[in-house]
Amino acid sequence: MNNKSLIYSLIGLVAGTTILGAVAINRTAAQPQMLEKPPHSPMGMMMNQEKADSHFIEMMIPHHKGAVDMANLAMTKAKHPEIKTLAESIKQSQSQEIEQMNTWYKQWYGTDVPSMSSHAMGMPMNSERNSMEMGMMEHHTMGMDLDTLKNAPDFDRAFIEQMIPHHKMAVMMAAMILDSNRPEMRELANNIIQTQSAEIEQMREWKQDWYQ
Repeated sequence: MNNKSLIYSLIGLVAGTTILGAVAINRTAAQPQMLEKPPHSPMGMMMNQEKADSHFIEMMIPHHKGAVDMANLAMTKAKHPEIKTLAESIKQSQSQEIEQMNTWYKQWYGTDVPSMSSHAMGMPMNSERNSMEMGMMEHHTMGMDLDTLKNAPDFDRAFIEQMIPHHKMAVMMAAMILDSNRPEMRELANNIIQTQSAEIEQMREWKQDWYQ
């Protein structure tokens, strides 16, 4: 081997050693950061669930208020006594849940529940929040309009056709917190799913009997 080849070999060996050393140093330096915030640590999962709980309350309260507004209309405009009875039940149960969620939010997060519009401004979206907010927007595009409902030619039919998808959205949202760390939230989710699923089936039967 001539001198030039020997020099090139030494340069390559030194460069390779330097690169490997730098990689090792970088990996060593990165390890503490990875240990500080592991992606699936119990603490990280608890924080994600905490956000899911708060987002659920922020989304479900206005959703419930929409149902109560519809129920108030039905109690005065519905022709079928079955619709009026359902409306009274919806108003009572969902008003109580609104009050309970407001109380929990104040206890757990030290502040009142923000309005959906103001809270959404500038907030990062995670999968739970994105699903809930997209669902709420989709719901509003489906015709959840009190003026339209109030002036519907057949109020009872319009009420059923709006309340069924409204209930479906609540059931979907509730399913997202079935694994909450808080037993209160799990119980609320189960109650919403069971109660509103039963009401959906009842309204479907009425629609079939009255309009088919």
